[in-house]
Amino acid sequence: AIGMMKITAILFALFAVAAEAFSPGAPKPAFDFKKAAAGAFAAATIASNVATMPAQAIDYQLGFGTSTVVAETVTREGMYRDYEVDIVQQRDDARSTFKAAKETKSKKGKYTALLAVLVVGSFIIPMAQYFWYVRDDDSSEKFFAEDVPEPPKKKKWF
Repeated sequence: AIGMMKITAILFALFAVAAEAFSPGAPKPAFDFKKAAAGAFAAATIASNVATMPAQAIDYQLGFGTSTVVAETVTREGMYRDYEVDIVQQRDDARSTFKAAKETKSKKGKYTALLAVLVVGSFIIPMAQYFWYVRDDDSSEKFFAEDVPEPPKKKKWF
């Protein structure tokens, strides 16, 4: 059924292109058959790729390592096939790895100043670059000038 959809979409696209080739004097319709055929073909291709089954993954057996069992192997049922999972028991590390409150408070001013310099610099530096770039430009004076010159008159055809 999917192969038939692809063939139908290809034939529809060919007929749309061929029909337009034999009508040079006809007005162009508001509906573009080429784009519609291409869209139908793309939709059929995507639909056929979603409906097909993916290729099976290859299981590779690694030939190195130790023979000691470090985890329990459990077989689970997947959507496409059964697969094996190694379940390793893990324990959380409950040690606190945060810095002490005293050390955090002692360095707070340094990082606040650094953040303030970066934020202010991110606004000031671009503005300074812009004003440096336009310092010799007189376009604003021309734009706000009191005497506005008349636009040049166009030459007439006749």
